[in-house]
Amino acid sequence: MNFEIVGEITNIEAIAVGRRIRILPLLLKRYGKGRWRKLKGIAMVRLFDGTLQLAEVHWFEAHGIGKKKMRIKYFLD
Repeated sequence: MNFEIVGEITNIEAIAVGRRIRILPLLLKRYGKGRWRKLKGIAMVRLFDGTLQLAEVHWFEAHGIGKKKMRIKYFLD
């Protein structure tokens, strides 16, 4: 991950849950069983060069496991 979240993630909504997640077999193999959800939200991110930008971020999350595979979908400017 070449960025870090600054502050909190807002406007969080679920994109997919359970079997609707395309990479569910990978998540189960790599991180274990859980109720996996793909989520998206808006956050201020600090890029590797130090700049701050507002971006839509996507990630996978399961109870007890936490946020995994977070990525920037696009920048909001």
